[in-house]
Amino acid sequence: MEQKPKPIKRHPAIQHFSRDHHFGLLLCWKIREGFRRNVELERMKKYTDWFFEVYQKPHFEMEEKYMFPILPEDDKLKKRAIAEHRKLERLFNDTEDVNRALSLIEELLDQHIRFEERILFNEIQKIATEEELKKIEEIHEDPEDLTWEDEFWK
Repeated sequence: MEQKPKPIKRHPAIQHFSRDHHFGLLLCWKIREGFRRNVELERMKKYTDWFFEVYQKPHFEMEEKYMFPILPEDDKLKKRAIAEHRKLERLFNDTEDVNRALSLIEELLDQHIRFEERILFNEIQKIATEEELKKIEEIHEDPEDLTWEDEFWK
């Protein structure tokens, strides 16, 4: 019988970021649904543009400003996360090949979130001081209302 991995015990200060990741995974699902339903790319792109500005970009910035500095400057996991943020940002801003960009966002954002949840956040949590964790908890802002009128995924 296969053992299920134990749920990760996340420090309360970092739980907000983990909850934010739910919205990112939901975006991936919405993109998949859009493709499955043959929704016009322009409709999906409008939504992903809005989502990036209102939610994803501020999330990346908060992680980079408050979470990642806890790790050493030359940390490979930190470097990977920042490189993935840059790649995803380029994809969100791609207006040349929207089909490819959306497809890659769906795939890479999903992988990135799972990497942060399963590996990166655990490392940060291991070495963060109570003071650093307290600061992370204080700065976190819940996302605005993420309601979108054109629910192409339904």
